[in-house]
Amino acid sequence: MPLTHWDPFEGVDIFNRLLPTGFGRWPRLPADTRFEWAPSADISETDKEFLIRAELPAVKKEDVQVTVHDGLITIKGERRQEQEDKSEKYHRVERYYGSFSRSFGLPDSINADAIRCESKDGVLIVHVPKREVAQKQPKQIRVE
Repeated sequence: MPLTHWDPFEGVDIFNRLLPTGFGRWPRLPADTRFEWAPSADISETDKEFLIRAELPAVKKEDVQVTVHDGLITIKGERRQEQEDKSEKYHRVERYYGSFSRSFGLPDSINADAIRCESKDGVLIVHVPKREVAQKQPKQIRVE
């Protein structure tokens, strides 16, 4: 069996943040390189509605579109990159820019006409109200 070298600090990014020598270790990508990204989202439920909370820091509400179609709710938009300051030299860029899209399946028991959205502190909150479902009474079937 071959021996392998175990590095207990492999994947720990704290050293790259603290040591200035870490700046030169990572290959630099062209400034116009774009990665696909998607915002993180939490989905919760109350008695009256489902809530979707999507993290959208630095995304203007004008750049976000929420649609409902065929049992799916889709949040899509774009995070635009700030204008570059030519006197500023970047050592690392970890924020993602560009278009994004997230889709979530919806149950049949929602009121699609009453869905509303709000944006607060970089979080988009989508309120998906539940439909009032009449309680069905059990029906007695006569045995013959």
